[in-house]
Amino acid sequence: MAVIKPFKGIRPVKEKAKDVCAPPYDTLNVKEARDMVKKNKYSFLHVEKSEIDCPDSYDVHDQRIFDKGRENLEKMLKERVMMQDKEECLYIYKQIMGKHTQTGIVAGASVDDYISDVIKKHENTREDKEIERAMHIDTIDANTGCVFLTYRKRAEINEIVERVMKESKPEYDFIDELNVRHIFYAVKDKKTIDEIVKMFAKIETLYVADGHHRSAAATRIALKRRKEEKSKSKTAEYNYFLSVIFPDDEMLIMDYNRVVKDLNGMSKEKFIKELEKKFFVQKIKIMQKPVKIHDFSMYIDKEWYTLRAKDEIIERRDFIKSLDVSILQENVLNPLLGIENPRTDKRINFIGGIRGIEELKKLVDSKEYKVAFALYPTSMEQLMNVSDSGKVMPPKSTWFEPKLRSGIVIHKLS
Repeated sequence: MAVIKPFKGIRPVKEKAKDVCAPPYDTLNVKEARDMVKKNKYSFLHVEKSEIDCPDSYDVHDQRIFDKGRENLEKMLKERVMMQDKEECLYIYKQIMGKHTQTGIVAGASVDDYISDVIKKHENTREDKEIERAMHIDTIDANTGCVFLTYRKRAEINEIVERVMKESKPEYDFIDELNVRHIFYAVKDKKTIDEIVKMFAKIETLYVADGHHRSAAATRIALKRRKEEKSKSKTAEYNYFLSVIFPDDEMLIMDYNRVVKDLNGMSKEKFIKELEKKFFVQKIKIMQKPVKIHDFSMYIDKEWYTLRAKDEIIERRDFIKSLDVSILQENVLNPLLGIENPRTDKRINFIGGIRGIEELKKLVDSKEYKVAFALYPTSMEQLMNVSDSGKVMPPKSTWFEPKLRSGIVIHKLS
């Protein structure tokens, strides 16, 4: 059963919340992050992506980068840009993006639940990225980025969340640079906190939606500190990691699309002829996203096509092979375009659906890429089925929006 814990959050003072809260560290490269903070000295990117304040010559694992992040956080606390709650709280985090609304509970999630698979995963992690994030967490002594968790919805939890929001005033309510509204509440009433914790104790499984490297890195640090302290205590804060937990029916997974630099030596005509062996291929007059599962939109040479997978290539009983990302990889990207490992091949790039299908057209028209594929989004049910089966999805299967803001609250480990 799922264990969650309230904590004494470190967060911005009210009047600085919009300035402090920033996009997640892994959604920006260093140049983009530096540009973003030019006119904002309070941005939490100075803590969570502190390489922006260091020379480019530093390696990503250079200890001086993480020391700088700790220094920047200490400065924000000293200057009262951020403060720490005096009592343990849970928090409620509501986001509104266009017509989509999602509301989650911010809590400490259990490292032991992560280890025992009460918290299930659907992605493999890269060791180098885990090590980098673990060094960051250990040096700063805090989880600075939220892990995005989900669970199969429970009406009784929704009712408590709605009651708290109705009876409380938000700590923050602001709109970010992407026009996403962020509303944040602190749950300080002990009776309400206990009620929520007990309800989560009835939930058998939580799922990592986004934040596999953050949760894996937090677990590394918990095990490291247990060994160093020779402690078996489960009450230490490092045994929990910062998470925002959403009901599954409020999650928004967007398409995660592909662009490829060449046709692996084939002409356009030869490539389409090969596609027709596995797909029904139809030229379309207008740019459009796929409207149903197992359909793909393709853009090549200033023309749009619909690709519909033939039944013989859809292995419906296999949770992994029936995913559209798998169908595209196993029937197009690998055998036709020669992309065996999409994680490492430099000829392919991945475009999150938030950038729109127009971005695919733009990239191909620029001649940097030869062909683009738009996919139908992976569903939450598919994600949970894969996680429950103990398997992992292919790379770049899901793109969640809206993103959680870094710095809206952080979890101190000691």
